[in-house]
Amino acid sequence: MTTTAPRPVVDVYVDPTCPFAWITSRWAHEVAAVRDVDLTFKLMSLYLLNKDRDIAEDYRARIERSRGIGRVAASVQTDHGPDAFSAFYTAAGTRIHNQEDKDLDAVAVAALAEAGLPAELAQAATSDAYDAALAASHEAGMKPVGDDVGTPTIHVDGVAFFGPVLTRIPRGEEAGALFDASVALARYPYFYEIKRSRTTSPQFD
Repeated sequence: MTTTAPRPVVDVYVDPTCPFAWITSRWAHEVAAVRDVDLTFKLMSLYLLNKDRDIAEDYRARIERSRGIGRVAASVQTDHGPDAFSAFYTAAGTRIHNQEDKDLDAVAVAALAEAGLPAELAQAATSDAYDAALAASHEAGMKPVGDDVGTPTIHVDGVAFFGPVLTRIPRGEEAGALFDASVALARYPYFYEIKRSRTTSPQFD
């Protein structure tokens, strides 16, 4: 008697405004096309990640502006589930990153419409009603990897790791091979870090 191994459960934690998370999320879609994985996107928050950190004022201003769309994303994930969040995130991320639309309130409204979600969810941008849910999702994503990392963060069958940080989207079997290598390293309990200086900027095509 033969049994089929369970599909790896892959949770990718993203903030809608993070370009590196956006590239990793598009890579994850490529992985899902060439590897049998159970892929889910979940919400983290650059605002919460950096709330108590000493960061540049221009970056702090940028993540302060991201709070509204993060709250809208939290309302989608909380009230409508992971598939709706994935659709909203794809619609929002395409506008923010590929189309360079910086009007995040307008992006949220358009992304809700594209994802077929109720327009009134946009009101969450100026409400604290979903802040606890956002904080809980953020903590679930970030706590297993520690306080000294950022986004993207991925969990594979409960093993969490930061990265990989990419500036291009791997495609096809190259995406699958990179996933295999990342998971193999992350599953070794005494592996912690590979890093080199980044010399290229994110590209989203």
